[in-house]
Amino acid sequence: MAVINPYLTFKGKCEEAFNHYKKIFGGKFSYLGRFEEMPAEEGFELTDSQKQKIMHICLPLDNGTLLMGSDSGDWAPKLTTGNNIAISIRAKSKEEADKLFNGLAKGGQITMPIENVFWGDYFGMCVDKFDINWMVSFNPEHIVEQ
Repeated sequence: MAVINPYLTFKGKCEEAFNHYKKIFGGKFSYLGRFEEMPAEEGFELTDSQKQKIMHICLPLDNGTLLMGSDSGDWAPKLTTGNNIAISIRAKSKEEADKLFNGLAKGGQITMPIENVFWGDYFGMCVDKFDINWMVSFNPEHIVEQ
C-alpha cells in the first residue's frame, strides 16, 4: 500500500518553520529545493525574493514518514490557514499512482494533472469532492518497504 505523508504550505515561512521542526524532531533534510530551480515557464516570472523561497522540502521522521512542505508564493493568494495542508501519497507503482489519483480526483478538481515532472517523479495534485487536498507521486527510487 502507498505511504501517506503530511504536506504543509506556507506564505513565505517554510524555511523558518522547517528549521524549527528539525530542531524538534531531529534529523536532516533529505531534500531542499528552491523555486529558482524550476524550469523557466513562458509568462511566469519570479522575483529574486520568490526564487529563494522553498519549492519543496522533506524532513524524514520515522518508519518512512516524511514531513514535507513548500512556500505558496505570491501567485497563490487563495492560501489560508486550514487549506494549507495536503495529504501526500507515495505510491509503490505508476499504476497504483494512477488508480489513487483518478479515484481521488473523481468528482473533485484536478489542480495539476498526474504526469512526469522535472524533479523525476510521476506526480499530480487534486482536491477531492470533500475539499481535501491530495498529492500523488511515484518514483521507483523512493519506495519504502514497510
